[in-house]
Amino acid sequence: MYKIAVIPGDGTGPEVVSEALKVLDTVAKKHGIKYETQIYDFGGERYLRTGEVLPPGAIDELRKFDAIILGAIGHPEVKPGILEKGILLRIRFELDQYINLRPVKLYPGVDCPLAGKGPEDIDFVVVRENTEGLYCGMGGFLKKGTPDEVATQLMVNTRKGVERCIRYAFEYCRKRSKQKKLTLCGKTNVLTYAHDLWDRTFNEVAKDYPDIKTEYVHVDACCMWMVKNPEWFDVIVTCNMFGDIITDLGAAIQGGMGIAAGGNINPDPGGVSMFEPIGGSAPKYTGKGVINPLASISSVDMMLRHLGEEEAGKDIEKAIMYVTKEKLKSLAAGKMGYSTSEVGDLVCEAIIKGLAP
Repeated sequence: MYKIAVIPGDGTGPEVVSEALKVLDTVAKKHGIKYETQIYDFGGERYLRTGEVLPPGAIDELRKFDAIILGAIGHPEVKPGILEKGILLRIRFELDQYINLRPVKLYPGVDCPLAGKGPEDIDFVVVRENTEGLYCGMGGFLKKGTPDEVATQLMVNTRKGVERCIRYAFEYCRKRSKQKKLTLCGKTNVLTYAHDLWDRTFNEVAKDYPDIKTEYVHVDACCMWMVKNPEWFDVIVTCNMFGDIITDLGAAIQGGMGIAAGGNINPDPGGVSMFEPIGGSAPKYTGKGVINPLASISSVDMMLRHLGEEEAGKDIEKAIMYVTKEKLKSLAAGKMGYSTSEVGDLVCEAIIKGLAP
């Protein structure tokens, strides 16, 4: 019996999570998976109503679950940063979800902005360090609001944090067993301290994985090659900031935010991981039934595979691929040819009937 915490969040978050849970119920029945969910109202509306971002004891309560499904965080009436730091970053940091896992895969029937590229060319994974780097919040202001103002933001990299991320990437690359090539994305020519640590650690850990090919690429070149030759990549490992940037580029080349899902992973025994669509809360579409739920549904695929339910996860992916190839006119909100709930129904139908592209 899996215990799943659900945070629908803000804007269109509850709408896409509803479809994700519909698909989870369908695939669970097919595969005999038992689970129970607990809904939490963390987000902008709760903050505006109570003044608190997370109630006391919330993190400790989340530790008791096997996984977390997140919708989206972000409210137009709440200053940017309050909810993101108070919910997203706090959960990631306090539950030590030190891996951000982002598959970048172009599904059949999905328009790609890259000329001449198809599903056979875009199928790689980004392993992003998720709890260090520039996101630690270390820094501050001096003489704020004056002409002499100074603002600092420190990039923090520890040997432990870098090594466990790199080692996870090697293990993932081996298990994925595609090109069996791991690319380190950094900026060693400028960030000569922080990324020297990444480079040295990468080369040292590589000795334990002689079956994995390795390469290094500067982040700017990585962006260029993701556009020009995405087929070159298998698994990319990188720091927090660079990972944040290149995964959005990855979402663009795989068809947009409507299809991109990610996991915040604590791979250690007893660790609790959180799965979410990459796109934001999209408040302008709230309640209209036009938002694409496939990214949220894909996050359930990732969650199930993380929990060891590999076949159930594969069933969801095959159903999504069938829907993108055979049913949807577009992945864009309001242009799919179906409502949000209808897209969820299509995926469920494909799972039940065993439809695949």
